[in-house]
Amino acid sequence: MINNQEFTKRLKKVIDYYGESASSFAEKIGVQRSSISHILSGRNKPSLEFVLKVLSTFPEVELYWLMNGKGNFPSVENNKPKIEKKPIAENQDLFSKSENENLPKEISVEKIISSNSKKEIERIIIFYKDGSFSNFEN
Repeated sequence: MINNQEFTKRLKKVIDYYGESASSFAEKIGVQRSSISHILSGRNKPSLEFVLKVLSTFPEVELYWLMNGKGNFPSVENNKPKIEKKPIAENQDLFSKSENENLPKEISVEKIISSNSKKEIERIIIFYKDGSFSNFEN
């Protein structure tokens, strides 16, 4: 049996960790805002479907930690830094300036792959203008 108050604290920790509001968190996991509100207020207990949506959307959240408070958050396995920083000059040819902005235009995936043909792709992250992102791991 889970302790509803403790679950709520852990859920708040997850929401804060990702810098989300309850509303945006609900949108990201695909539930109604009222569902989050009711769980956070203690009115309702989380359903299995709710828990699974949190876990599938945020892989750093471990099931056992979320349900029982035992384990780690963010999970040790997914907490390793995976971003490789490179000097700007090495990637400079991949970007072209927009007319009015210093944002990159479209980048050709083939150009990136061919320029790094000896390297294996580990992960691709796509950032959207609304602040959300998609993560694709090999």
